[in-house]
Amino acid sequence: MKKLLNKGTILGVVIGLLVGVLLTGLVVFKMAPGLMMLEDVSKYGFEETVDKFEKEVTDAGWKISTVHDMQKTLQGFGHEVGEIKIYELCSSKYSAEILKLDDERIVSPMMPCRVAIYTKSDGNTYIGRMNSPLVSKFFGGVIDEIMQLAAGDTEEMLKVLID
Repeated sequence: MKKLLNKGTILGVVIGLLVGVLLTGLVVFKMAPGLMMLEDVSKYGFEETVDKFEKEVTDAGWKISTVHDMQKTLQGFGHEVGEIKIYELCSSKYSAEILKLDDERIVSPMMPCRVAIYTKSDGNTYIGRMNSPLVSKFFGGVIDEIMQLAAGDTEEMLKVLID
């Protein structure tokens, strides 16, 4: 038994554990951006995607709080970028449930929900958004519950564009 617990064995186990933890951390660090964001190709061109998306949002009873036309904004500063619109969406039935509670207001910087529609050099139109179902798990409780519902609604609005 004493031979199993010598200093070399203990040192080897500690080094092995540290290497394992570091490698796991590196893998998580490299994968995190791909896990935190969702991106799908639209079946339509940019303008048609924008029109259909706006209709879906309105039909679902949500409000488009703001649309950031980043192409137009950046052109004003002398920069050329492809077509990109970032939508800020709000559903009062969800946002009120979070914002009425003091401790849950911590997520207000992530509100309202955002969806981006943009083109890439491959000629396709894409729809990007935060992976709310995954992110919400880090908060738990009411935040998780409400973000799951809001994400479900958002994905339902996007079905006509990506399925």
